[in-house]
This record gives sequence, structure tokens and C-alpha cells, in this order.
Amino acid sequence: MAGRPRDRDAVSAPLDPQYRETLAREAVAGDRDALLRLIELVQPDIQRFARMQCRASDAEDAVQEALWVLYRRIGALRTAAALPGWLFTVIRRECLRLARIALRQRDLAETFDESRLARRSDVELRLDVAAGIDSLPVQYRELVVLRDFEEMTIDEIGAALQLSREAVKGRLHRARGLLREYLLEPAAGD
Repeated sequence: MAGRPRDRDAVSAPLDPQYRETLAREAVAGDRDALLRLIELVQPDIQRFARMQCRASDAEDAVQEALWVLYRRIGALRTAAALPGWLFTVIRRECLRLARIALRQRDLAETFDESRLARRSDVELRLDVAAGIDSLPVQYRELVVLRDFEEMTIDEIGAALQLSREAVKGRLHRARGLLREYLLEPAAGD
């Protein structure tokens, strides 16, 4: 305990890298009090890192997981100097894991929404598509009709509307996205 600061030095101690290293060494050796102080000390750093690495909604979960891993597995750490890198790796992995979960959930939601469309009768679906196209702003409606009903190519549409190929593709993508949103709204067919 010779490396620990006295109570009057406690205010400046968290800024001292030697203090952190001493706490980490003692925590690795099994000192529970040192581990709890170390967790308190590193939390702001890993919170900042998690906010940079994770989606905003996942940062706090990643921090909690990193602190939990630190609490459970501190004894596996070989040297105190490896602590920051180890914690940042835990944060990075947790952010990736949480992002994968969110992606899977989004994919499942989209599959559910698309299966709702598949359950509609052809007549209902045609009426919904017609209403969706009608709800589009004029510039988007025109593109959808030219491409999907008149079966014009992107270049032909660009020439007819005096737009670049990229503009046609971008607007067509936006139009289809708006149409998809319209079709997946519960009021559109459910």
C-alpha cells in the first residue's frame, strides 16, 4: 500500500498515472477495494471511448459490460499496463456485438413488414401501390411511372426530363423508399 496516496492527496490522485497503475496491480493481485476504486477511476475514460465507438443508444450498455468484465476478469490481466488497451478492446467488441444485434432486429422487423405485404390479396396490393404512387410528390411520381410502368431506361428518363443519370437514379431511389414507407404503414393495408 505504499504507492497509494493519503486522503489529502485523493483529489489529485486520479490524474496520477502511477496511482492508476498501483491500483491496477493491487486489483490484479486480488485487492477488492483497489478494484472498486479502479473501476471508479477508469469509468469516465471508457465512457468517452464508448461514445466514440458505439451508436449513441449502445454506449452506456457497452460501458456497463466493460466494467462487469473488468470486475470479473481483472485477475486474468498479466500486467497493469495492459489495462487501458484491454478495456478499450472490450468496449470495441461490445459495440460491435450490440450493433450486430440491432442490425438483426432491424432485418427481422423488415421481414415481418414485407410478410405483411405478401399476405394482401393482389387487388388490395394493387390498390395500395396505386394510392402510394399517387401520394408521391410529382417529381418522384413521374420517375416511378416512367421507369416501372413505361419501362424506360435510366438514360431515356434522364434525356426526357433533362436530368443527369445520377440525378435520375437518386430520385428514383428516394421515390421507391417513400413508396415502400407508404406500403408498410399499418393504415395502408391493415
